[in-house]
Amino acid sequence: MLNIDRALENERLLRALTGNRKAFDKLCAVFEVVYQEPLERDAKPRQRAKGGVRQTRLQSLEAKLCFILCSFKCDPTFAVLGLLFERERGRSNRWAHRLQGLLATALGKKMVLPERKIEGIEQFLQCFPAVKAVIVDGTERPVPRPKDAQKQKECDSGKKQRQTRKHITGTTRQKRVLVLTKARAGKIYDKRPLDEEERVEPLPDAVSVEGDLGFQGLQNEFVNIHLPHKKPRGKEWRQQQQQENREFSRQRVKCVACFP
Repeated sequence: MLNIDRALENERLLRALTGNRKAFDKLCAVFEVVYQEPLERDAKPRQRAKGGVRQTRLQSLEAKLCFILCSFKCDPTFAVLGLLFERERGRSNRWAHRLQGLLATALGKKMVLPERKIEGIEQFLQCFPAVKAVIVDGTERPVPRPKDAQKQKECDSGKKQRQTRKHITGTTRQKRVLVLTKARAGKIYDKRPLDEEERVEPLPDAVSVEGDLGFQGLQNEFVNIHLPHKKPRGKEWRQQQQQENREFSRQRVKCVACFP
């Protein structure tokens, strides 16, 4: 079985499995409260002494949290997950579905889950009062090749050279994901989901929205859009424009590097 204590003591190993230790400890405290709530609410008098049932390998809350976080971060099959935690494939499946809901509740209590849609400026200010800048970017994830030729064409991404699904994210400079759109076909341009789902309108003018050239055209519609300079056709770059683009890229790269 995977040695949970060793993983918690080794920062590099823990990052490969779940994430950094500081974030793990904070989430574990909330996860423990969420895990105990249904047990206390539905508690029934015991009919026999403890120890009369099959013992689980996931005894501690740290082991349970590591189990479900590892399943999301590393994305192993249930057979591999069962091998790591010494469980049968079927029990790994049941535990993953059970802990998945508890993890979502714990993340909701920490208010770190991204919003699917912001209805207005008031809702944005209520959810994110301290945010001064939102960095938008498109991220694509690979999907199995559809058998239908039309669906293949819709999901065909020229950038990734395979079939993908695309999300548009809005993050802060501290890498917190504020907004995550629903999956769309990988073929569409980044700007289109923002236009169709009205993602920029609810943002106050005082909040800066920064993007790449995939969102070209937004600067003509809103006053708070900041994009890099585009090379003039048939002309050379100006040194000042190149330097400004480098500085702009340095600010964005830390926020978009956490997405595949």
